[in-house]
Amino acid sequence: MTTTPPAPCAPEDVRRVACIGAGVIGGGWVAHFLARGYDVTAWDPAPDAEEKLRRLVAAAWPALEQLGLAEGASQDRLTVTATLAEAVADAQFVQESAPEKLELKRSLLAELDAATPPGVVIASSTSGYPMTDMQTEAADPGRLVVGHPFNPPYLIPLVEVVGGERTAADAVAWSSRFYDVAGKSVITMDRELPGFIANRLQEALWREALHMVANGEATVKDIDDSITEGPGLRWAFMGPCLTFALAGGEGGMGHMLDHFGPSLKSPWTRLEAPELDRELRDAMVDGCEEAAGERTYADLVAERDQGVIDVLRATGRLGGTAR
Repeated sequence: MTTTPPAPCAPEDVRRVACIGAGVIGGGWVAHFLARGYDVTAWDPAPDAEEKLRRLVAAAWPALEQLGLAEGASQDRLTVTATLAEAVADAQFVQESAPEKLELKRSLLAELDAATPPGVVIASSTSGYPMTDMQTEAADPGRLVVGHPFNPPYLIPLVEVVGGERTAADAVAWSSRFYDVAGKSVITMDRELPGFIANRLQEALWREALHMVANGEATVKDIDDSITEGPGLRWAFMGPCLTFALAGGEGGMGHMLDHFGPSLKSPWTRLEAPELDRELRDAMVDGCEEAAGERTYADLVAERDQGVIDVLRATGRLGGTAR
């Protein structure tokens, strides 16, 4: 890791955040930061970006009110700028959420590095690229980190933070502390891992789901119900490792591994991705449409948001609201 100048303020003193990219993830970040009482400037090249962004924030606001708004939180503290340079001119932290295209990420991060005040940390929401591969064109790669959220960022607490080979250690530490202050649950990774942690676990489950649909072994609804009515209930408050440890009874994980370990050799899972041909694609689309029924996209978003809030409330993890 390389050395980068210290950020111009402590994480606790940040007041203005810039969000670059205002799609589903970028817009979710905007909603989160507004709800935490920050001033937010946003930029996206799409001609209808501001209209869509303000609509997304307005739709998220009822859920954020349930979670608890920080003092002074307001949708009116959002400014959408005409240029990227305007968005980051006074920023004390930058969150980039552009589409997952490596060359785009490289050029955009270099542009952000050139336009953002010296020392200000710039974080990427990338869901798969390592920062080492994205920071190659930046003049000051030391301040570039990954801050990988989960959809929707205004609701799901987790953010995974990791630097690249040329990222300064203090930039990673500063980012982790900032996200913590901003109300996120932070995993600070000590090394880069393709796909990070949670996505790799999700991907294994997703691939197996696709195999089952492709082979006619289960429907989309069967698969979703198997999680929401089964292990997903445990995963809401206890991860798979501790859950399996309990399967070992008083002997814990040791007994579980000794007893069930041989079954790991059984050909239960197929972690190679299936061929996503037209038939499988259509089966997934049709299955999701059938599962949704008469519910619109907005209905499903509201249902998801309320469900997450209910789980967070039930497990005592709503947390504080003040910065």
